[in-house]
Amino acid sequence: MAPRSDFSDWWVKDSRKGTPGGGDDGDGFSDWWVKDSRKGTPVVVTMENPNYSVLQIDGPDDEQESFRSMDKDRGKNAKQFTWVLLLKAHRAVGCVAWVAAALWTLLGVIKRRLVSRQGAEAQSDKPRKARLLLKLLRMFFALSLIAFAFELVAYRNGWHFPKPNLHLPENLHMPKKIEVQGWLHLAYLSWLSFRADYIAYPIQILSYICIILFIIQSADRMILCLGCFWIKLNKIKPRIDQDPFKSGDGSEYQYPMVLIQIPMCNEREVYEQSISAVCQIDWPKDRLLVQVLDDSDDESIQFLIRTEVSKWSQRGVNIVYRHRMVRTGYKAGNLKSAMSCHYVRNYEFVAIFDADFQPDPDFLKLTIPHFKGNPELGLVQARWSFVNRDENLLTRLQYINLCFHFEVEQQVNGVFCNFFGFNGTAGVWRIKALEESGGWLERTTVEDMDIAVRAHLKGWKFMFLNDVKVAKPNRSRSVMFLP
Repeated sequence: MAPRSDFSDWWVKDSRKGTPGGGDDGDGFSDWWVKDSRKGTPVVVTMENPNYSVLQIDGPDDEQESFRSMDKDRGKNAKQFTWVLLLKAHRAVGCVAWVAAALWTLLGVIKRRLVSRQGAEAQSDKPRKARLLLKLLRMFFALSLIAFAFELVAYRNGWHFPKPNLHLPENLHMPKKIEVQGWLHLAYLSWLSFRADYIAYPIQILSYICIILFIIQSADRMILCLGCFWIKLNKIKPRIDQDPFKSGDGSEYQYPMVLIQIPMCNEREVYEQSISAVCQIDWPKDRLLVQVLDDSDDESIQFLIRTEVSKWSQRGVNIVYRHRMVRTGYKAGNLKSAMSCHYVRNYEFVAIFDADFQPDPDFLKLTIPHFKGNPELGLVQARWSFVNRDENLLTRLQYINLCFHFEVEQQVNGVFCNFFGFNGTAGVWRIKALEESGGWLERTTVEDMDIAVRAHLKGWKFMFLNDVKVAKPNRSRSVMFLP
């Protein structure tokens, strides 16, 4: 009689003891059964009948291993999902921090501009007409904001009229007194009547004028593109005749006196590269003077620039440092102050470079020779080149825009009209042309275009060199988007 236990326990126990009369065969079968059930090896049963297929049965250990592999995959997927979430969170935090830093920088710039504007208004004596014009512009801007807010309120209250009535003022349906919803509604209706009688027609005339100007602008762009194609087709290019610096008998070289000006203001990131590039220009030292015109209001930056100037002065470069105590007129005032020095009258040409430009050593030898034999030439303008033009999509788009400005606008106008706007840097002026045009004026912040127009009206001609390029380095550290 079998013991009181589970069938499986009893079967295993009995298989270990062996059945009576079973002998070796009984022990072998029981051992094989227990051993195979423990190991979980696959059991292969081969049938003599060929119509049956071979069946393979996995043991319990294989099922456990499969469950373990599934648990491992689940843990691995959970870890990957956690890392993805952490990466997304890191990017989100970085984006928020970038936006906050940009807003903080923008607020700081606005604050500095307001403070500097108040100081400039306190120091400068503006004409009465200029102050009156500024007040009129402010009043117009305020009235525009009030009218815009008024329109928003009217639209929200449903006081607007259907479009067919708006296109035909004579069919405009004015509500009766019973339909008027208060004094604000009445004021809005009066404003509509005044706008239809006195404002609509002038606005329509101005829109026609804008359309005409757009057509003129489009025609101008088309003509400029055709002119650029003509220049490329005929290979029109300013050329230098032989060696312009040789004397008449060819025994020695005669170089004109050249003044180089570098106006700057708080240029901590680029002052060293700019001064170094200008001081390495290939030109006789006794025929060249470099003026570093520093308008920085930070004393630490003033010290750095002054130290850099002293370093190059000790190396034999004819360089001077100038700092204005009263910063009026911005860049135009800085250049005007530098041109008033007594030693400037000894120089014939002046080259101007902003603090973020690095001219090549042969810049003067590629630009100054064009003045020889051409006494009517007042300006030689070089092209800009950009170090970071392929940095991102924004720099590439700006590079395309500026390429059109240089290669199409300025090159075509220089070849066919002998006039274009001075770019404010990377150009060489004949000092006589500046003096006859009235010099730098502090009345505007676009002093480059102002002096170019006045010089052109005086009869001076301009030349643009598309193959002479001046590098403009990357200024990302100084918070600048484009070139």
